[in-house]
Amino acid sequence: MTEDTHRILLIDDHPLFLSGLSQLIDGEPGFSVVGEASSGREGMDKVEEIQPDLVLLDLNMKEITGLEVLKSLKQKHPDILVVMLTVSDSEDDLVTAIRWGADGYLLKDMEPEDLVGKLHNVSSGQVILTDHLTELLTCSLRNDREKDRAVPDDSTLTERERQILALIAEGLSNKLIARELEISDGTVKVHVRHLLSKLNLRSRLEAAVWFLEQKAQT
Repeated sequence: MTEDTHRILLIDDHPLFLSGLSQLIDGEPGFSVVGEASSGREGMDKVEEIQPDLVLLDLNMKEITGLEVLKSLKQKHPDILVVMLTVSDSEDDLVTAIRWGADGYLLKDMEPEDLVGKLHNVSSGQVILTDHLTELLTCSLRNDREKDRAVPDDSTLTERERQILALIAEGLSNKLIARELEISDGTVKVHVRHLLSKLNLRSRLEAAVWFLEQKAQT
C-alpha cells in the first residue's frame, strides 16, 4: 500500500452488495478496502479499530441507521471522510446527511465507473453529489431562505474566511487550501469551523453548494 492509497471502510447490511462493492473498489488504483461491516454498530467499532481515511456508508440499516452512524462518526472523527451510498433520493435524507457532515451523497443505481470517479474526487478533497441531488440541496437552502429560517449570513465572515469558503467551493481539501494560502492545515481547520458556525451550516458540502448558489445570483 502506497502513501497515496486511501484506506476505505464499507458499511452496508446487504451482503451481496457489500461484496460487489468491495471487489469494485479494492481493484481500483489509489484505494484499499481495509474493512467491511454489516451493521451500523459494527461499523462504528471498526472505525475505532481501523481509523480509515474514508467510510462508504449505507443509509437505511436496521437498529442504527446510516444517519445515526454519520452523526456519531463526525462528532468523534471530523477528519474522516464519510460518503453516503444509498437508494434514497429523499430531500429530507439528503439534507439531513449534509447537515450532519457527510462529504458526499451518492445513489446506488449509478454506473460503477461513475461511482469510482466520484470516490476519487472526494478522496482528493472535493465535495460530491450527483447533479440531481445538488439541485435538491440548492432548492432546500432556497426554501429555508424563503421561509425566513436561520439562513446563512456571510456578513460576519472575515476576509480570510471568505477566501477559504471560495476554495472549499472549488473542491479543495484543507491541505490544498493551506498550500494555496501558505498557512497551516490546523489554521485552515479552525477557519472552516468558524465559518460554518457563522453561516449556520454543518458541513463543507452544504457551504460549497450555498456559496455556488450565491455566486450564481450575482
